[in-house]
Amino acid sequence: MSTTTQIPTQELEARLSPGALVMDRDVIDSYAYDKAMFCPAGQALGLVRARTVDDVVAVMAFAAEHRLPVVSQGARTGLSGAANAIDGCLLLNVAAMDEIVDIDPVNQTCRVQPGVINRDLKTALAEHGLSYPPDPGSVAISTIGGNVATNAGGMCCVKYGVTKDYVRAMTVVLADGTVTKLGRQTAKGVAGLDLAALFVGSEGTLGTIVEVTLALKPALTQPITAVGIFPDTASAGRTVTEYMGSGANPSMLEFIDGPSVAMINAYGDFGLPDSVGALLLVQSDAKGAGAMEELEAFRRVAESNGGTEVFVSDDPADSEMLVAARRAVAPAMEKYAHARGGGELVDDVCVPRSALGEFFERLAVIDARFDVEVATAGHAGDGNMHPSVVFDAGDEAQVSQAQEAFAAIMQLGLDLGGTITGEHGVGFLKREWLGRELDAGARLMHTQIKDALDPLGILNPGKMLG
Repeated sequence: MSTTTQIPTQELEARLSPGALVMDRDVIDSYAYDKAMFCPAGQALGLVRARTVDDVVAVMAFAAEHRLPVVSQGARTGLSGAANAIDGCLLLNVAAMDEIVDIDPVNQTCRVQPGVINRDLKTALAEHGLSYPPDPGSVAISTIGGNVATNAGGMCCVKYGVTKDYVRAMTVVLADGTVTKLGRQTAKGVAGLDLAALFVGSEGTLGTIVEVTLALKPALTQPITAVGIFPDTASAGRTVTEYMGSGANPSMLEFIDGPSVAMINAYGDFGLPDSVGALLLVQSDAKGAGAMEELEAFRRVAESNGGTEVFVSDDPADSEMLVAARRAVAPAMEKYAHARGGGELVDDVCVPRSALGEFFERLAVIDARFDVEVATAGHAGDGNMHPSVVFDAGDEAQVSQAQEAFAAIMQLGLDLGGTITGEHGVGFLKREWLGRELDAGARLMHTQIKDALDPLGILNPGKMLG
């Protein structure tokens, strides 16, 4: 690749919207990281804050001409280092491309640019009696483009699915600057391979998404809520397995372990009980009496598996408070970790629901084996758990222990027939583990697809497929 001293950045600046190219070192460096720990960030050549598709095309064409790596990014809320700079790259930030282009109530679709914030889209859709269910914990700050790039899920996915279930079509700028439209606007269509699906979860390694067409749902019914209290995590896990195996269809089924509950209670007044082994938060938005029947069924299963108490409420204020408590896990844990040396590694393994009981039993063994703290919350209905390893980042011994514990949790996920990442993505953080999860045939296909779409190897090199 060309050296930075030979790159005519003034030529790139002339192709872009006024002010889009930033060469101020302090500003560039402030865009060099997402929220992941232990993921290196290099020194980028420059930052482009794209405002239009033409800006993205100009960056990609220029990068191809000069063999420059390009790292696409949005709000940089990711937890895997996928948006981190590498030496000599152009950072292509599309957060300013934040227009909701169209909302179509008849076809129940919308077209949005990648920088639209998830919650802002939900607010706009509500005025039309529509909803976009994918609901990641970062809903208030993460962008639709980033959600597509990592196939984000969240708390409603147990019933309503994840991002890929809503992506109808997209416009992508390829590695050489070619603009292409993938997918379809219609509800059905099998003309050719599903290339749009290929880009969902691709983390900027195949192209840069500049517009997305999303399928929508009618406005969701106000749910009722239940909270189950358990003496330990394994009994909560067995409850999830049995409850979901009974044919239950809750709109939410979330898990919070005792240490995480304690952190939430220290962070804010959410009314959660103290000194619990684990907590399950369940919601149902079934019609009529169906919602209460679904939660009464949860009560029976919980009590048969050792649950000590189950509370059910149809008060919307209770539901709002409890969901807010679940969303508070991340900031509460961040505050807790900051007071203990600042180290926090958030894992993202997903296992079959049938394995949740065993997962928690073996996770307890990992927690006891290492000199770090492990606190867990997650999307129990999908088997997607987020064990967080908390440690003193200034203590080399603890850092080493934390990394070993983090790796042991990923291996546990694989051992139980699961995956190393349910929704946070691979990025830099887990790139070595992707090769362990994929077999030889799958690794070959990944490599061949990457080479076909990015023959110069300039799209987010060193991440995921690196």
